[in-house]
Amino acid sequence: MTNPNSELIVELKEKINRLVQQYQSLKSEVQMLENEKDKLTSQLEVASNEYHNLEQRFNNLKLTKDLVAGSTEAGDTKKRISQIVREIDKCIALLNR
Repeated sequence: MTNPNSELIVELKEKINRLVQQYQSLKSEVQMLENEKDKLTSQLEVASNEYHNLEQRFNNLKLTKDLVAGSTEAGDTKKRISQIVREIDKCIALLNR
């Protein structure tokens, strides 16, 4: 005859072992997902920087095309040149600090 308390203890130990295994499994899955998130965040940052650089190059090419072609949109070209001059002035002011 087995003691009912010992059976309960054995069952409890088995349940605890299963919970510990599940915890370890979930912990490793969380770590894997965090690594993947970091990787994707890094890729997003690189893509965002590349997009910004391409957008800036596009705007510069557009400005150059307008200047060379003598576009009828001279107002837009003048605004862009003024914006570039203001940005340069800000940079110079920051360097002088």
